[in-house]
Amino acid sequence: MNPPFDIGAVKTPCYVVDQELLEENLRLLRQVAQEAGCRILLAQKAFSMFHFYPLIGQYLHGTTASGLYEARLGREELGGETHIFSPAYRAGEFGEVLCLCDHIVFNSFAQWTRFRDDALAAGKSCGIRINPECSTQEHGIYDPCAPGSRLGVTLAHFRPDLLEGLEGLHFHTLCEQNADALAATLTAVEENFGAFLPQMRWLNLGGGHHITRPDYDRALLIRLVRRLRETYGVEVYLEPGEAVALNAGFLVAEVVDVVENGGVVNAILDASAACHMPDVIEMPYRPPVLGSGEAGEKGHTYRLTGPTCLAGDVIGDYSFDTPLTAGSRVVFGDLAIYSMVKNNTFNGMPLPDIYAAEHGTPRLVRRFGYEYFKGRLS
Repeated sequence: MNPPFDIGAVKTPCYVVDQELLEENLRLLRQVAQEAGCRILLAQKAFSMFHFYPLIGQYLHGTTASGLYEARLGREELGGETHIFSPAYRAGEFGEVLCLCDHIVFNSFAQWTRFRDDALAAGKSCGIRINPECSTQEHGIYDPCAPGSRLGVTLAHFRPDLLEGLEGLHFHTLCEQNADALAATLTAVEENFGAFLPQMRWLNLGGGHHITRPDYDRALLIRLVRRLRETYGVEVYLEPGEAVALNAGFLVAEVVDVVENGGVVNAILDASAACHMPDVIEMPYRPPVLGSGEAGEKGHTYRLTGPTCLAGDVIGDYSFDTPLTAGSRVVFGDLAIYSMVKNNTFNGMPLPDIYAAEHGTPRLVRRFGYEYFKGRLS
């Protein structure tokens, strides 16, 4: 597969988000929303490239935020509905949250009672996050239902006596999963909290739904949402992040040097796993490299690594048809999501440029220089 843009027209390292690929995802999401009768929001924690917010706003109903700055960004740049969830709101910021957000989800009944009067006086639609204690994934770092989790109220701590004023329930338990995981989770939600749903106006199913993945069972998702609406009379919300920009973004890097040690041939890039694609280390996650194969599959195998002093700044082992040398370009796929929002300047690494591509032509959106690095530390 070749990238859908001219890689010679960009300065490395850089992120490139392709508008046509992004819009394909948005069309699928709009179709699901229309057929299911639900409302779909952009989860900005995965993708906050607001250059594309006017386009996204043509297809989705608004944004969801994990904190004050995301809420402000969504309100300013996309519009529509603005929802927010935080594990704990700070008193000094809550007034601004009230000005920005339509839906406010609380993580505990203690937070709800603390801020209830102000939220209701401001006319906000408020909800409580629940924890159905149903783990459907293996990534412990991303499992809100893991034992001892701080995220969401379990049935043992649920307070029916404090539901007055609350209009919705919210749960978020999935991570890059198909609709079968949602079906299993809904069984637990209804068993534990189904008695409270008829008194709610809305139910938010959170994110982690890989709706735009080719093998995703969108028909099952639509059936599940329709059944919830018909059974409980609730408005249903979905908050995908990855699904919005899945496979629509790339990271273009250049080989700086090739170093061999103990039979391992390291290609040192100008892009870093630690700085520019942290999920490679946290998840761990192996991003696809266009034109590559698994180690040993093609004639020339390399360990792609970053230029920082971190010994573990390793992306993975890949093979290529032709040798890599200094100046060779390597294109990573599926790096619009959880990349720009999580990157950092460890070791004084410059942040990658950001490009938007349309019809094969990349256009520079933002370039970060030394002053950005210095300004964060002063």
